Amino acid sequence: MSDLDLVADLAKKSGLVWIRFDGHDQAVWHEWVDGAVCVVGEGGEQPLPPVHDDDIVTLLLRSKTNRQLVASVDATTETVAPGSPAWDDVTAALKSGRLNLPDMDTAIERWARESRVLRFAPFEPVTLADGLSSWRRLSRPRLSG
Repeated sequence: MSDLDLVADLAKKSGLVWIRFDGHDQAVWHEWVDGAVCVVGEGGEQPLPPVHDDDIVTLLLRSKTNRQLVASVDATTETVAPGSPAWDDVTAALKSGRLNLPDMDTAIERWARESRVLRFAPFEPVTLADGLSSWRRLSRPRLSG
C-alpha cells in the first residue's frame, strides 16, 4: 500500500478538502471518483480557485474526526467537460453527494451549461503531518471509522 491510499481514505471520508493554489487555500466539498478529488463550482455552486488544465494544486486533507491536517499532496488539474468519458460518472457522484440540491432533476444539465467540473488527480509524494514517516502509523485511531 502506498501513501496515496491514505489520500483516498481521507478524501472518501471527509466532505471537505482544501485546495491550495497560487498562495490561497479554498475549502470545497467534493467526491472521490476514480482516483481523484472531483468538484463542481461556479454557476450557482461553490467558488473554485482560478485553475486550468494541467495546473498543479496542493490538496490539504484533514481527519474527519478531529479536523487536524493529516496529509497534503500535489494534484494535476483536469476539466471534466460535458460529453467527455468521465462526465457521467463524475457528475453522477457529485449529484448524489450534493446536499440540499434545489434542482435534483436538472442539476447535471445546469452544471453542463453554467458550472465547471474539475478533477484533481493526486500524485506522490504525499506529505504527512507531524513528521509521520508512514500513514500506517495512523492505524490507531482509524481515520476511516
